[in-house]
Amino acid sequence: MTNPNHPYHLVEKSPWPFTASVGAVLTTVGLVNMFSSKVTSLLGVGLLAVLLSSAQWWRDICREATFQGLHSLSVTLGLRLGMLLFILSEVLFFFSFFWAFFHSSLAPTMELGAIWPPTSVYPFNPFQTPLLNTAILLASGVTVTWAHHAATENLHLQVLHGLAWTVALGLYFTLLQAMEYQEAPFSLADSVYGSSFFVATGFHGVHVIVGTSFLALCLLRALQAHFSSQHHVGLEAAIWYWHFVDVVWLFLYVSIYWWGS
Repeated sequence: MTNPNHPYHLVEKSPWPFTASVGAVLTTVGLVNMFSSKVTSLLGVGLLAVLLSSAQWWRDICREATFQGLHSLSVTLGLRLGMLLFILSEVLFFFSFFWAFFHSSLAPTMELGAIWPPTSVYPFNPFQTPLLNTAILLASGVTVTWAHHAATENLHLQVLHGLAWTVALGLYFTLLQAMEYQEAPFSLADSVYGSSFFVATGFHGVHVIVGTSFLALCLLRALQAHFSSQHHVGLEAAIWYWHFVDVVWLFLYVSIYWWGS
């Protein structure tokens, strides 16, 4: 076992998958509890458990990859394929939201007034905050590509600059999205338009927060010189995920904000 005759990494026993799963369950139950009784204590415990478990889990993976040299070529290939399959599953996840939106909007029922948007629902102007958010995400796609190219060329300082700009743009997008939700002239309860709008854009917002966290972790690793031209699989995975978030937003903007309004 100390000298395996294969190039794969057999991971050690770890408590973090279990604790993260418990935290995810507590978060889900806490959300339901918050919606029903306005109590947020259970939600806070669940989010804290997920964050702490994720931090410890990521720490172990970074240690295995950077300091122990356990991520061989075969392991990194498996990591890349796993990330691609995960992004494919996310594509199908958002496909269901677009299906629901177009199913309702292309043939609106009599209960909706036989028009789209439904009667008494006033959608956002697509050329105000939504257009600014689109520009922000497109700019973040440029900066994260800059960081990726710099990593392949061993340009350490440019990697830091590109990732820092991308994280800042992701935080700015999230802030504008939160402000947009506060000023929304309709709510989740306003017919199928409100539910499809907030579910689709809300889940995208969650993915932006996850992607920003992913890139912030890569920024911390870059500050510690974990990446090189031959060793940056974690950075590549974060960049692929961020490009996926960018593309989903373009479809959201064109279909829900512009065409749907």
